Amino acid sequence: MNSTSDKSDMALFWGCFIALITTSYAFISRMILCGGDFISDFGLDKVAVGELQGAGIWPFGVSIIIFSLFIDKIGYKTAMVFSFISYLAYTALAIMAYSAIQGVEGDALVAAQAKGYKLLTWGSIILGLGNGAVEAYINPVVATIFRKDKVKWLNILHAGWPAGLVLGGLCTIALASNADWRITLGLILVPAIIFFFMLIGAKFPKSEREQAGVGYVDMLKELGIFGAFVGFGLVVAELGRVFAWPQTLSWALTLLIVGAFAVITKSFGRIILAILIIIMMPLATAEIGTDGWISSLMEGPMKAAGHHPAWVLVYTSAIMMVLRFFAGSIVHRISPLGLLAGCSLLAIIGLTWLSKTNGAGMLVIFSAATLYAVGKTFFWPTMLGVTSEQCPKGGALTLNAMGGIGMLAVGILGFPFIGFLQESSATAKLQSSNPAIYETVTVQKNYLLGDYKAIDPVKSAAITETADAEAIKSATTTGQFSALGKMAIFPAFMLVCYLGLIAYFRSRGGYKPVNLGDQNH
Repeated sequence: MNSTSDKSDMALFWGCFIALITTSYAFISRMILCGGDFISDFGLDKVAVGELQGAGIWPFGVSIIIFSLFIDKIGYKTAMVFSFISYLAYTALAIMAYSAIQGVEGDALVAAQAKGYKLLTWGSIILGLGNGAVEAYINPVVATIFRKDKVKWLNILHAGWPAGLVLGGLCTIALASNADWRITLGLILVPAIIFFFMLIGAKFPKSEREQAGVGYVDMLKELGIFGAFVGFGLVVAELGRVFAWPQTLSWALTLLIVGAFAVITKSFGRIILAILIIIMMPLATAEIGTDGWISSLMEGPMKAAGHHPAWVLVYTSAIMMVLRFFAGSIVHRISPLGLLAGCSLLAIIGLTWLSKTNGAGMLVIFSAATLYAVGKTFFWPTMLGVTSEQCPKGGALTLNAMGGIGMLAVGILGFPFIGFLQESSATAKLQSSNPAIYETVTVQKNYLLGDYKAIDPVKSAAITETADAEAIKSATTTGQFSALGKMAIFPAFMLVCYLGLIAYFRSRGGYKPVNLGDQNH
């Protein structure tokens, strides 16, 4: 089962690869439509857009973690079928939303738009659950069939994510003049149908954990109390945010779940896994959180040069897609932790360089963005590989919990912190350059980690003096670039952690994957 020449293994792998392309294309095409056609067709304001975007994201992370608890019980094929049905349901609901507003005018249009928005919201939630199901089965499947070379093949598998982004960007460019967005959205069915027919007749393996005879409770012990607190704590926190639960209920549910883990496992969890979980949260913020931010900084120069802004997405995603195919040769030379440490260093340099490019031309910004894109390329799949290699007893639970924690952490903690960095940098610049306008347009706000000053968009729009308006614009732009430099603290923290882990493994004879056949583990 482990030979890369085994045709059934490779057919299974490429089916999983195309499933991830489907997930990625669905994710990016919906996000692009949320920022464009959905606004005009359904009369959405920024709050409604944000809620619709979130409707497809929070189920993604929640689904990965929840599925990982019982995916070995229901089987990988069941999860695959569920994901395929989710894509069909999402497409059908989106087409119904489109049809709801066609030929409707006047007061009836408002009701039709509300109906269409509700259909899109439910479709997005179903899509997010399906996307999470894909991640929940493809990662343990690939980790099982290539258990002797997990980091390499998980990197190649996750080249499917940027491949879907490339396709999404190219379709956006090709269909830019097309008003019927059902085509852009409906193209998701092409890879969905392909992976379904590739995998429906395939024989999925039992997980590496099950083949080694590791019991369900032993799997839970690998995650332990700490992993349960972070993973399920984030799940409950996100559900509480979405459904407006009181914080006391969220804490009560979290403590109930953690208490159950404590009683069942009597284990804190693997220390190495706890360290990797801590690293995964800033890693996810550094990789996912900066994507849209950096792209938006490059959109201005792209438009000025007469190019479609989506080429930025195609360019950076293509870099990641190609490089992930070569992770194996790099890992064999410097180890997975060496690769992660090197990528962290490149990310630090890339972010710092980007923070200095305010006012620079397109070539300079693209060069800095290229360096950063190279740096973050191997973060996610290599972390999954290290998790699977060091915690194989945890099976699908620890592997998928790592991905789910990353997705949820960037939404709950990462994005708000990035917003805080941008606002605090912008207000500091405005306060130093124009104190009077600073007092006029800033408001006091708060988020999870405390209070901060922000530039109020309504108050800013009311400023009529050209010099004052330019001061606000300059402060905002300067804040964006300055905050990128501050973001380098995340890969810097990761670098310190990776160097510590490298030193630890060297003291034990070097980095080696854990073999479930080793009775000393």
